[in-house]
Amino acid sequence: MSYKTLDLITISDIEFHGIPSKIAQQIHQKLTQIISDFGASTPQTWQNISNQILNPQLPFSFHQMLYYGCYKNYGSDPPAWLPHLESVRLTNIGQLLERRGKELLGSKYKDPMSSFSELQEFSVSNPEVYWKCILGEMDISFTKPPLCILNDNSSYPGGQWLPGCYLNPAEICLSLNAKRNLDSIAVLWRDEGEDNMPVKKMTLQELRREVWLVAHALDALGLPRGSAIAIDMPMNVDSVIIYLAIVLTGNIVVSIADSFAPSEIATRLRITKAKAIFTQDIIVRGGKSIPLYRRVIDAQSPMAIVIPTRGSHFSISLRSGDMSWHVFREGVKKAEEYKAVEQPVEAFTNILFSSGTTGEPKAIPWTHATPLKAAADAWCHMDICKGDVVAWPTNLGWMMGPWLVYASLLNNASIALFNGSPLSSGFSKFVQDANVTMLGVVPSIVRAWRSTNCTAGYDWSAIRCFGSTGEASSVDEYLWLMGRACYKPVIEYCGGTEIGGGFITGSLLQPQVLAAFSTPAMGCSLFLLDKNGIPIRQNTPGFGELTLGPLMFGASHTLLNGDHYKVYFKGMPTWKGKFLRRHGDVFERTSTGYYRAHGRADDTMNLGGIKVSSIEIERICNGVDSSILETAAVGVPPLEGGPEQLVIAVVFKDASKSTPDLNQLKISFNSTLQKQLNPLFRVSQVVSLPSLPRTATSKVMRRVLRQQFTQPATASKL
Repeated sequence: MSYKTLDLITISDIEFHGIPSKIAQQIHQKLTQIISDFGASTPQTWQNISNQILNPQLPFSFHQMLYYGCYKNYGSDPPAWLPHLESVRLTNIGQLLERRGKELLGSKYKDPMSSFSELQEFSVSNPEVYWKCILGEMDISFTKPPLCILNDNSSYPGGQWLPGCYLNPAEICLSLNAKRNLDSIAVLWRDEGEDNMPVKKMTLQELRREVWLVAHALDALGLPRGSAIAIDMPMNVDSVIIYLAIVLTGNIVVSIADSFAPSEIATRLRITKAKAIFTQDIIVRGGKSIPLYRRVIDAQSPMAIVIPTRGSHFSISLRSGDMSWHVFREGVKKAEEYKAVEQPVEAFTNILFSSGTTGEPKAIPWTHATPLKAAADAWCHMDICKGDVVAWPTNLGWMMGPWLVYASLLNNASIALFNGSPLSSGFSKFVQDANVTMLGVVPSIVRAWRSTNCTAGYDWSAIRCFGSTGEASSVDEYLWLMGRACYKPVIEYCGGTEIGGGFITGSLLQPQVLAAFSTPAMGCSLFLLDKNGIPIRQNTPGFGELTLGPLMFGASHTLLNGDHYKVYFKGMPTWKGKFLRRHGDVFERTSTGYYRAHGRADDTMNLGGIKVSSIEIERICNGVDSSILETAAVGVPPLEGGPEQLVIAVVFKDASKSTPDLNQLKISFNSTLQKQLNPLFRVSQVVSLPSLPRTATSKVMRRVLRQQFTQPATASKL
């Protein structure tokens, strides 16, 4: 769609979006004044429009008209949000730089906002000083302090972090400090179907007692210290308590997503040699009961401790050797304080698994340093601190589950948990009622919210920022998301289970561009590889597979079921004498210094000798027709051989309506792609699907589509 520049917008243009005449006149008057003060196409113009004119009640098409009209002639990477120096000074990083900026950065320091990039570079070039400073700012206490922050002479490419140190991250999560007391709220939650009930709350004192009780009950099981104990449950207050208790007792959490089939559960139990598993009798979603304990039995699990779904009557029969939650806890007469088991920093706290779509999943251990990395990312980039309420729909089976626990509790914030579907209006109301200040999302959730408009009528103004991870995002969808919370910024966050956090993200100290990253994460250095696998000079525009500097605090250094060196370092180019670390995502660094994700390296295709990412094509195709919910682009090799052919899988918003003419849609795709991307690109086929295949973390499995479309019955139609 073509938009007018702001100075050409009339009252009639505003009324066209269904806005009453009187309100349209008032809006036009404000718009005219903003243009007079700041011009028709500047970031300050958009900032004032988003603050003074736009609100969630106005039609989103009107939001789009003003956003695209403002930036029509701006160029690449228009900022959707700008920081203010006054508010920047109140952030965690801002306060640190106000106090110690000159000490850390010397003559390079000017003010927190303009010196943020220098601090990021300092975090890479001076990791000893930087991490000592940050861990001190976060009040991280060690039972036995480290000999140093980093032993770079270690034989391992990633170095040795905090050598000689002893600690227990669960103990720190539960400890008192100058920023919280026993009455501080640690967890807030609501169960699905209780939308009109008050939000439930658990104080730090109550959380401590519950964790201590479970810790004593775990000891009573008689398992050897350091045992692997699985959790296969929804992310609710019970699973958080169990998670902290397992770590507090010096045992190892085995994280299993509650969506897995018995065979997937069995694989994870086998790899980790788990001694026990905590699970739930059923999962209640949308009024339906989904058996969970049954799946655990079918996986031939070790001893299971079975928790009843809150509000349900526990009536299932237990397998011989298993025990109910009540029986497990009843042997502990009093929740006396539990003395945490202090362990060396290299000991495992948690074993998580990659979300790979083929073969056996990689079993990735987190050490005692990894929770500190997760919490430091939240402290530095999302500005999580005392008073924040952090919600992120996830599960302990995926990285963001443990991340949420540590990012909140290690930073003196509260965890907000909704025990139900995040796609429902009930979740939207929970965000309002819990006064969530940082809301994490994945793009597919935002897409569903926008499609159903389930956030309408709810007040999200308490949100200070959004976080987004999991897959590449869309400009329009995230413009819509920002508009639900009075245009608070979206902090994009990309990393991996093996990193314990992010390697590229955003910051509240920098302008934020939709569907883009503004900075490497603190302590991380990024390299793009050219077509020959050679690193492009840093901080210059480019496109290629992204690799990482090897020295990353908290990153993995071993795999339970694989050769870590072979997976992440073998065959990689070197930089200043050190092997770079493989990751596998394709990124672009723009001329203005922002980064854009283009999917996995194996999600790229070669069309007529031109390498292009699926994400780039999908972003264009998603906007071709208003009936499209989402698309997936895959390159399919013809059966007779030859160049890859482009196939677009389409999911429509309303499957009940008649499917649009796919041939006409193919013509529209071709026309738009050739105009906006490359005149040589041509769509060979459009396939309608009810949904796209996804991993449990919502990543589109294009390999599955590619395999499906390569089958003779499908490929013969190309």
